[in-house]
Amino acid sequence: MVKKQNGSASSVREKSPKSMENGTMSSAREKSPSKKVQGFKSSKVQGKKLNNESKYSMETHLIYGRSFTPKWEYSHHVVPPISASATFRLESAQRGALGFLQFAHTINNEEVELKAPIYIYDRLGEPNKEMLEEYLAYAELGESAVTFASGMGAISAVLGILTKTGDEIIAHKLLYGCTYELLTYWYPKYQITTKFVDLRDLSNLKKAITPKTRVVYFETPVNPTLELIDIAGVAEIVKEENKKRKPNERIYVVVDNTFATPFCQRPLTLGADFVVHSLTKNIGGFGTDMGGVVIGPKWSRDQLLLYRKDFGGVLGTKSAWTILVYGLPTLALRVRQQEKTAMEVARFLCSHPKIQYVSYPGLHTFPQYELAKRQMVDYEGNFAPGTLIYFIVKDDSPEGRRKKAEKLINYLAKNAYTITLAVSLGNIRTLIEHPGSMTHATIPAEEQLKKKGIDPGGIRLSIGLEKVDDIILDLSEGLARI
Repeated sequence: MVKKQNGSASSVREKSPKSMENGTMSSAREKSPSKKVQGFKSSKVQGKKLNNESKYSMETHLIYGRSFTPKWEYSHHVVPPISASATFRLESAQRGALGFLQFAHTINNEEVELKAPIYIYDRLGEPNKEMLEEYLAYAELGESAVTFASGMGAISAVLGILTKTGDEIIAHKLLYGCTYELLTYWYPKYQITTKFVDLRDLSNLKKAITPKTRVVYFETPVNPTLELIDIAGVAEIVKEENKKRKPNERIYVVVDNTFATPFCQRPLTLGADFVVHSLTKNIGGFGTDMGGVVIGPKWSRDQLLLYRKDFGGVLGTKSAWTILVYGLPTLALRVRQQEKTAMEVARFLCSHPKIQYVSYPGLHTFPQYELAKRQMVDYEGNFAPGTLIYFIVKDDSPEGRRKKAEKLINYLAKNAYTITLAVSLGNIRTLIEHPGSMTHATIPAEEQLKKKGIDPGGIRLSIGLEKVDDIILDLSEGLARI
């Protein structure tokens, strides 16, 4: 179960946003914490911009990107063309040598950054990926972005450049199953250890930090329970600790922002050092392409590019193009509608006699509702509680809840029109899954409830773009069968 937030937000940089009430946005009960987030004016990002670009909103920039980019001249194309070459022609041996010299060595070199890059080989870089990276960097108000073939590729890369043998990671007690396995199975092979603590209580973080700590890693909202971690509170503790440390011993805060998306939450503005996303989810939006991204400070770009080059994990050109052309431009439109639907579905589930508990940050009954209002805001400053719901079916015993959850999911898988049994999330279609036996199955069953808070009867519901009445109809029919 999600517990109340014990740690205080010691350096919350934003005040309360507009509130969501009764399933809709309240007109003006609480003022926006800051002015609207503008485009390039708010972020030092890769590439060149025209002087008039900063006057437009971020949502518009997610459609148009830059009116000029050095990555590829395409001013006569309404839609950026797709690059379809694994290797690139070079005019001379000297140009080839210059291309290799430039690769991943552009830090503090404004002249090189503003010139059209010399493309050599897709694994090193190509136009569609780099255009997408520019979009993603300013969507998160970050300095630099590097894409990868999947979200796990991005997570592996950022942890790979920040840690070495003998280092320690502090992570929230509950993580996505594959991230958990990365930290508990693979990293110990390289003598990199992980402490799992409940980061909802910030005093646990203070107690867990040791001289070996190099990374604090967490998701917020957490997969699948949707509990929140106070990003600003964590960042303030780490900031104070770093004042005592040498630069090469500092701790970095890494946040998986996949569930919220940049539309609902921007951890870098709250003090995080790095943000990771699975682009397969809400940012991609349509369930057709996989991808991942690390967004962070400019100095990290070289290291991430070299890591990607040597370990592989390169985002495919077609996938980059699809996310660039379809995913990001529709992000705000999709998420805004999905949030409205999620609120109505959450309220329906709260009122149903066969449901024991509903976790959705937009509900007044959500244990961390005040933190959600501070932390989860869109580009206009409105409360943006996201598109995911976690709920638990009612029964007196854990085993009884598990059986009822399976019965509900199996019925919906065979009979529902608007709800699909499938992993992943952020799709235009509503997806349902059982975390305990599916996405989080790598966590031992005996730990799931007692240590991680995943109830055997817990179900994760990712809201799509279907009409809300149709989703509720399918849920009602399924619940009538358990």
